[in-house]
Parts: sequence; C-alpha cells; structure tokens
Amino acid sequence: MVKKQYRSTGEVAFDIFNYIILGIIGIVAILPFLFVVAGSFATEAEITKRAVFLIPTTISFDAYKFIFSTDTIVRSIGVSLYVTVIGTIVNLFFTVTMAYPMAKRYLMGRNLILNLVIFTMLFGGGMIPTYLVIRDLHLLDTLNALILPGAISAFNLIIVKNFFQELPVEMEEAARIDGCSELGLLWKIVLPLSKPVLATFTLFYAVGHWNNFFSALLYINDPSKWPLQVMLRQIVMLSQSAAGDLSLMDPNFVQPPEQSIKMAVIVVGTLPIMCVYPFLQKHFAKGVMLGSVKG
Repeated sequence: MVKKQYRSTGEVAFDIFNYIILGIIGIVAILPFLFVVAGSFATEAEITKRAVFLIPTTISFDAYKFIFSTDTIVRSIGVSLYVTVIGTIVNLFFTVTMAYPMAKRYLMGRNLILNLVIFTMLFGGGMIPTYLVIRDLHLLDTLNALILPGAISAFNLIIVKNFFQELPVEMEEAARIDGCSELGLLWKIVLPLSKPVLATFTLFYAVGHWNNFFSALLYINDPSKWPLQVMLRQIVMLSQSAAGDLSLMDPNFVQPPEQSIKMAVIVVGTLPIMCVYPFLQKHFAKGVMLGSVKG
C-alpha cells in the first residue's frame, strides 16, 4: 500500500504562487495573438469603433479573400515551406553526420576540431564578408542562399554530440561484434535511440528557417522568391497593396480595412509553424536536457 505523502503549507503556497505567475505570463503572451486573430475577421466599422476586442461582433472573411485573390501569399508560403523542409533536412544531415564521429573519444584530432567549432561561436565573419562569400559562390537570388550558409549550428552540434557521447559504449561494441558497420550502427542503433534530441532540433531548425527574415532580405532580390516573412514585412511595414488585387474580386466586393489585411497576413504566417509544435513538444525538454549535462 502506497503511503500518502502530505505536503507542507509552504510547499502548497509555493505551487499556487507558481501557477498564478505562469498563468499571468501565459495570458500576457496569448492575448496579443488572439487580438490579431479577432482583428483579421473584423469589419472596418468594428475596428474603427473598438480599440481592443477578442471576439468580433460580425465575422468577415473579406481580408482572407483579398490576400488570397492572387498567388502572392501562396507562392511565399510555398517558398517558406521549401526552405523550411529542405533546410531542416540539410541541417539534421550535417549535424548528425558531424556530431556522431565527434562523439568518439578515440577520433584523432577531435579536440582540435571541437575547438574550431567553438571558435566559430565566439567570432564570426560579419555581415559584409558573408555577403561577399555568398555572391562569389553565385548563390545570390537563389533559395540555396537561405539554406547552405547555416547548414550546421555550432551550438546544436555540441548538444547533439554530447547526447551521442552518453549512449552506452557496450551497446555499440555488441553491434560491431555482430558485424554492424559504422554507418549501420548510426542508422540502426544510434538514430532510433536519439528521437528526443532529433525531434527537438528538428523543431529548432524548422522554426529558425520559417522565421528567417534578414537573410532573405540580404540575399534575395527577386520578389517571386521572397519567403513569407519578407512578404509579411512588405505588407505590414510598407503597403497592403501587394497582398491582393481588387480588380480580380467581385464588383460588389469592398476592400477590407488595411489593419484587417495586415492581421490576416500575420495569422497566415504564424499558423503553420504553430501546427507543427504540438507534435514535437513532448520531446522538447527531454531532448535538450539529455544532451546538455556533460561537455
């Protein structure tokens, strides 16, 4: 029979305090997004009349009809999806294939390579030298300019290396005795045991690519290759005219207010990555902590 554990008054009070603080932080974090969602469905009269609201009295889809009247937003979403999916695959491939040998203590020159990796975390070339490298490699105005320069994150590489290093050596030796090659060991033994850390860094890399704005602003001049974040900036900061084409709409269609169009674009740009997060959230904390204990 399990003996019931009684908690002191101080422990209960501490938990209640934590719940209150975390609840307040959660509300403060989610309220602005709910306001943006509500504003994207609101009419011009309601936006003019009410400064802040979470539920519009009249729901209107005109802002979404307008921004999807042309293929501008859809094309930008396609570019962002391509960069996110291909970029994340490239990131994981290079991170895993470099972290795995770095986790082997018998690898010659391991410390030197590790120090070189750490050096890149402390000292970077800077924006202009990086731009010149991208230009000389003829990557300007190509989507590869958004993927290849950040193929490996030094910080993520070290954490994944530490995770691989903590796996039992005896298990790998047993697999080698059974005739498993190094590549087979990585594919059949190490990677299946590394799902938490792989899921975590899949999320890290994917969110980084989806939100990548500055690199696209520097390296992509062709508007047809702009990812969603750059298109979002054009619409929100400069003008809403690029979001849709009023001439393609029904003659009775009234152009939605500028604020609703901006909020609708923000919602479209945020929802896809929010849909991915719940599937990877359960591995999030576990994956990071497992690889961050030992150096």
